[in-house]
Amino acid sequence: MDADEMDFPTPDSDVDSIEPESLKARIDDGEEVTLLDTRMSSDYEEWRIDGENVTSINVPYFKFLDEEISEDVLDRIPADEHVTVLCAKGGASEYVAGALADRGYDVDHLEDGMNGWASIYEAVEVTDYDGAGTLLQYQRPSSGCLGYLIYDDGEAAIIDPLRAFADRYLDDADELGVELAYAFDTHVHADHISGLRNLAAEGVEAMLPAAAADRGVTYVDDVTLVEDGDTFAVGDATVETVFTPGHTTGMTSYLLGDSLLATGDGLFIESVARPDLEEGDDGAPDAARMLYESLQERVLTLPDDTLIGGAHFSDAAEPAADGTYTAPVGDLVEEMDALTMDEDAFVELVLSDMPPRPANYEEIIATNLGQNAVDDDEAFTLELGPNNCAASQESLAGD
Repeated sequence: MDADEMDFPTPDSDVDSIEPESLKARIDDGEEVTLLDTRMSSDYEEWRIDGENVTSINVPYFKFLDEEISEDVLDRIPADEHVTVLCAKGGASEYVAGALADRGYDVDHLEDGMNGWASIYEAVEVTDYDGAGTLLQYQRPSSGCLGYLIYDDGEAAIIDPLRAFADRYLDDADELGVELAYAFDTHVHADHISGLRNLAAEGVEAMLPAAAADRGVTYVDDVTLVEDGDTFAVGDATVETVFTPGHTTGMTSYLLGDSLLATGDGLFIESVARPDLEEGDDGAPDAARMLYESLQERVLTLPDDTLIGGAHFSDAAEPAADGTYTAPVGDLVEEMDALTMDEDAFVELVLSDMPPRPANYEEIIATNLGQNAVDDDEAFTLELGPNNCAASQESLAGD
């Protein structure tokens, strides 16, 4: 039984809950935060809330079920600090926080647990963008997912929409007084469920790279297939298709207002793509060579001041002054050794140290191809956890 579905005893003490956004604000403000994560150790090791100013302690919830909690357990929890207790969905943490409050600890618990953390989705303006219109970067800190909303003169387009936030894009467009005209996917994602079809059902024109559709997409009649060099107007702004295969055979970037290249999972500000999620280990060397060619011929040939904005960021990424995970391509060439290597060295490096593949990636790919049907709750659960769509940041960055 899921810990959050159990009937826990009722502690004597009432404890406050903290909203996920409030916890993130404390962390972002540099406040020292102590977290007691009561999920199972395997879940904790795979995915947790981290930060330079975050102290995270993992003690599974069942350690607190006995009437007399072990002194060894209590000794691990600081009695002189405020502690926020969390679990997967909020039920177990509320019980544990109450049990600790009964014993004099200063505690609260995270509302909706890690599911609540995964629901945080923030829009930050890319102030260094100097094309027509306005550009926002959507940020999902739980998984590092990034998306882009460009709008101008009553129209808008979204790049790499997430299914979990399809309504959010429509609400934001309405609040901005614009019509969401287009939704673009860069490729068939392996780490999250795309919102392309959900937005298409609401009248938004859904745009999918033709090369991505060749992987066996079942819903091509419901989308517009785009080719390299296609250009679309969003008010006076433009969205230009730039074919950049490597991470996948259909990987496609979008040049927004001639100012920012939304690179999907091809290039991030701290790393490059991993090449093994479509064809596996056997196909990874050829995919890595394809990625090298795309980066050298399609991305690094852009003007040095062109901003790069990937579809993800990791803990190794340093945000720009405006709080977005973007950087000029010229800066990335100076800072990332992988971008100045010859092809053989690049391929060897990329293949040498890849992290674990994203959780549930095969089922997520099948869902995004339209070959696997899941409801909204299942979709949300499938994509929980780290994305792991990049090669190892430690080996690719410069000194």
